[in-house]
Amino acid sequence: MAPARSRRPAGPDTEPDRAGGQDGSVGITTGAVARRLGVSPTTVRSWEQRYGIAPAARQGGKHRRWTRDDVAMLDEMCRLTTAGIPPAEAARAAMTTRVPTTGTEPGTGAATPHTSSTGPGPASASAAPRTRAAGAGSGLPLGAVRPECRGLARAAVRLDSPAIDALLTEVLRDHGLVTAWEEVMAPTLHAVGRKWGTTGERYVEVEHLLSWHVSTALRKVAVTPPPGTPVEGPPVLLACTPGEQHTLPLEALAAGLAERGLPTRMFGAAVPAEALDEAVRRLGPAAVALWSQSASTADAVLARQVARTGFGLRGARTAPLVLLLGPGWQTSPARAGAVRPHGLRAAIDAVAHLFTHPRRHPTA
Repeated sequence: MAPARSRRPAGPDTEPDRAGGQDGSVGITTGAVARRLGVSPTTVRSWEQRYGIAPAARQGGKHRRWTRDDVAMLDEMCRLTTAGIPPAEAARAAMTTRVPTTGTEPGTGAATPHTSSTGPGPASASAAPRTRAAGAGSGLPLGAVRPECRGLARAAVRLDSPAIDALLTEVLRDHGLVTAWEEVMAPTLHAVGRKWGTTGERYVEVEHLLSWHVSTALRKVAVTPPPGTPVEGPPVLLACTPGEQHTLPLEALAAGLAERGLPTRMFGAAVPAEALDEAVRRLGPAAVALWSQSASTADAVLARQVARTGFGLRGARTAPLVLLLGPGWQTSPARAGAVRPHGLRAAIDAVAHLFTHPRRHPTA
């Protein structure tokens, strides 16, 4: 006889992951439904306290029990908040969808699992205003933002990778790269960073996950061939200054230039001065974009050195346009022989202008 396998007793948060028996009347606890939805038990309890979204009936004992119909209602709540609907509106819409079910998903004996759909439904995202103050639910200091930004923040806090990918793909498709970066991606990343700064080590995992997905979405744009013939000419060199680790803004610029068919070379984070000088001399770039997030990594001497590097034959020498990007630069762009565009679109336009109006070296 095979030895009996030990089994951990089912408790409030360890019982089988099913929403009740065949009739769905037993249900699961708040802890179990929270794990199923990818949110914390505190979030589920706060929805009940704030918005009245609770089990339709209470079973005996002190623990709440969520049936299949209740879980489906919470599933809809998650879907709507991920789409950017404020939690209060999402709760009202979700509670109207709670109707008795006649069966379970074939072969599972459980409610249909949560899918991170962002398509239209009750109180769909298209009905929301373009910008609104962030409601409760994400826990991030967003302020007045687009609905898509709120949805991305909530998906990130839930660590819901499929929802993050779907939202990023949708916003890039519907609004274009510049709007997606400036009005959705960057505000959400900044909010996560501020939350991290005020709560110690909390939300580190949220920032890492969101950054990875944003980087992945931007790189997909950067490697997608644009319609038409790519622009020929020297590349645009993109690099973070020595000691600078923040690459996402440069990745957004690389994606924006790729959309216009402009050639780029991305060197990434913390490029040593000697390596940058060597790359500039070998490539003869049309422009060099230097990102600095803080004053401690803004190297004006390096910027001037790059701006004075000339290429080509005597009498027809050219020099790269140096773009000082990021909040770290305090020096005057003119003193560094550079320009400082404000915003992603301005940076893309400044670089694109070079391919029709090449610069001359000052000593040409």
